[in-house]
Amino acid sequence: MTQSRTVLVVGGGAAGNAVTVLLRRAGIAVDLVEAKHDWNATAGSGITLQGNALRVLRELGVWEQVKASGYGFDAAGITAPDGTVLHEQSDLRTGGDDLPATVGMQRPRLQQILIDAVRASGASVRLGTRAESLDQDAQGVSVRFSDGTTGRYDVVIAADGIGSATRAAIGITDKPEPTGMAIWRIAAPRPAGVTRTDLAYGGPAYIAGYCPTSDTTLYAYVVEANRDRASIPPETYADEMRRLASAYGGFWPEITAHITDPAKVNYTWFDRMLVEGSWHRGRVVLAGDAAHCCPPTLAQGAAMSLEDALVLAELLTGAEQWDDALFQAYYDRRIPRVRAVVDASVQIGQWQLDGVRNADVPGVMARTMPLLKEAP
Repeated sequence: MTQSRTVLVVGGGAAGNAVTVLLRRAGIAVDLVEAKHDWNATAGSGITLQGNALRVLRELGVWEQVKASGYGFDAAGITAPDGTVLHEQSDLRTGGDDLPATVGMQRPRLQQILIDAVRASGASVRLGTRAESLDQDAQGVSVRFSDGTTGRYDVVIAADGIGSATRAAIGITDKPEPTGMAIWRIAAPRPAGVTRTDLAYGGPAYIAGYCPTSDTTLYAYVVEANRDRASIPPETYADEMRRLASAYGGFWPEITAHITDPAKVNYTWFDRMLVEGSWHRGRVVLAGDAAHCCPPTLAQGAAMSLEDALVLAELLTGAEQWDDALFQAYYDRRIPRVRAVVDASVQIGQWQLDGVRNADVPGVMARTMPLLKEAP
């Protein structure tokens, strides 16, 4: 493989950052453009990373920082709305026995770790910049950027998220579709007794849960039917989340006391999307949420994005020819695993929407999670 090959990565989230680090490690020249001026470094509350995500983060060389910054645990609890623990389930270590089953982290901290890794890789980074037009031929892609500059690349990796403009620009018409649920999230201090994820099904929300993200913090969330965003003034976000959360017992009263600042509450709909057939057109290829997204009911969104980056980088760095066969191999390798995660995530949420009693959530988990223990 020649050193002259160049790649443009559009989007600096989990997939974009990870594939940049891996390609730079192989000596490939990478330009990364990110639309947000702050590299999306402060957005979000918390993130749950299961073992298969940790495996990729270790490959990126950032596991020690993740381990030091997050909170690892190996079990999940199911509680009644009043806080009574009904069941404790040991989690499968999908990343291998030498990694925890799960690490909770503050999402901005994970993003900063990945930003630092991209900077250290020597990639060229431009923030506040979009790829506005793509002109392909058999040898590469000519790109015009929002700052008026242009560039020429052998491959463009579209990792620009769920609303990917690049996906639409190359003629892939798939769009995310709401599943009918929405989630309220907030970061808060961690009560001393919270040492794992606990989930309550029922009460005024479909799901109420929390996940420790460090020795001193957690993120908490409640899931309800989605509502028209325009009907919920942002200044009432704390009131709305607190109203839902106040019906739950156990550690919830201590958590709810900190739901006071509407600017710190995030409200997001659950969406589903899976691009079928292929994830590329010519020399432009999708990765991460640009190719697939699912509700966070299995906590696999970031993990699937990180795995995409790992597989795509492995194929690009190991092939003499960057052609349709390579990009189709990427899709063929990823689609069974991603489809299983998307379908399982949607099914778990649908049972809650439909009010199905005795839904086989444990069965879905038992069938899906072992797949993730295998190499992506």
